Amino acid sequence: MLFRSRKQFNFKMGIYRIYIILLSFVVLCIVSCNQTSTKQLPVYNPSDFDPELVDRSLLNTSENHTVADFKLINQNGKTITQEDYKNKIYVVDFFFTSCPTICPIMTNNMVKLQDKFINNNEIMFLSLSVTPKIDSVAVLRKYADNKGVIDAKWNITTGDKKHIYELARKSYFAVVEQGDGGLQDFIHTPNFILVDKKKQIRGVYDGTDDSEILRLIDDIKILSN
Repeated sequence: MLFRSRKQFNFKMGIYRIYIILLSFVVLCIVSCNQTSTKQLPVYNPSDFDPELVDRSLLNTSENHTVADFKLINQNGKTITQEDYKNKIYVVDFFFTSCPTICPIMTNNMVKLQDKFINNNEIMFLSLSVTPKIDSVAVLRKYADNKGVIDAKWNITTGDKKHIYELARKSYFAVVEQGDGGLQDFIHTPNFILVDKKKQIRGVYDGTDDSEILRLIDDIKILSN
């Protein structure tokens, strides 16, 4: 009788231990999910960037920065404005179609992002040429076709050179003030800029680095939740 009672006690204790382990696992999962869902991305202002990338008029601005309205021409010859990105989360980069070095890598990584969020209508992409006189609509159309750009998700744009320059220096902070004095009057960075629905910059990523692309994907998911 005593043996049976001890055996029953051990069995109950085993069940209790299993219950405690399962409960702990569930609690850890809930805590982990809550931490992921509540992670907050910073809001970037001009003072957070390398001064070389920022227009002098904004160097000391440390709050309330939003990207300016824009007017550009995309690969279909359509005028693109901020209205096309209203209530959207989007990624911006600066490039030029004849760039032989970092641009092909950046574009290929943007294609990966496009494909990753192909079914999420909140997510869009915007590329601005830093050689707009050379990158005509016809050139951009050919480039878009070669790269697999989906028009509804991604605008590859040209436009007024001064306007693009001001966007680069006063809104997105992705271009150095002086270029090589040749075809390219200013030097773009490999940066991808993440912009939220309030037109605030929420992240900066190296568009040539695979690990940075993974980080960007995670941050886009945070903003879209």
